[in-house]
Amino acid sequence: MSKSILEFIQKAAVKKEKLLAILLDPDKTDLEKLPKIALRIDSLNANFIFVGGSFVENGITDLFVKTLKKLTKLPIVLFPGDFSQLTNHADALLFLSLLSGRNPEYLIEQQIKSVPFLKKSPLEIIPTGYILIDGGTNSSVFKTSNTKPIPQENISLAIDTAVAGMYKGKQLIYLEAGSGAKVPVNSQLISAVKKHISIPLIVGGGIRTKEQLNNAYENGADLVVIGTAFENNTSFKF
Repeated sequence: MSKSILEFIQKAAVKKEKLLAILLDPDKTDLEKLPKIALRIDSLNANFIFVGGSFVENGITDLFVKTLKKLTKLPIVLFPGDFSQLTNHADALLFLSLLSGRNPEYLIEQQIKSVPFLKKSPLEIIPTGYILIDGGTNSSVFKTSNTKPIPQENISLAIDTAVAGMYKGKQLIYLEAGSGAKVPVNSQLISAVKKHISIPLIVGGGIRTKEQLNNAYENGADLVVIGTAFENNTSFKF
């Protein structure tokens, strides 16, 4: 892998090589189980481990990533719920803006709070437009951010939101159905968004089967994130 994680994702997207990330939530993952979990992730041929959650206590992420780093050679990318979940022990940070919401706390305030840490950090910072799509449940992102997700059928709004993110300089667009989603982002929406952006597309939330994974890939996802399905069953296989 190149030194730049963003560059690796961009090159894979150009070559149409599909990538996989496993999302681990430090609030839901026992540190003692990490050795076995790391082995399982390696067997899935994942490209990245994303680490983050909406309700992680201050300081937990640092210990979690430090422990995980000793167990895997995979790049660890922070997917933080707020600025307190930053640690220099990871490789990169998805610098998220919740574009689908209108709460300034998650559009810009949390980002500003992170700057004193990031100015001194070696983390690769990847500007990412985060778009919450209705997955049929009140996700932790919805509860934390107090913002409504975009309905699956409102494809034009999803497209415009993604394109606005691209115009604002985001390097990645992340369509997320939310943790524990009953349904993943539908194929029509993924395909439509992909056709209107020229940057890599990440899709996550509600993907529990190989069919759903392949459906996301076939409709334009460059990187798919698996979280709840792996949390609930660490012997999970595609």
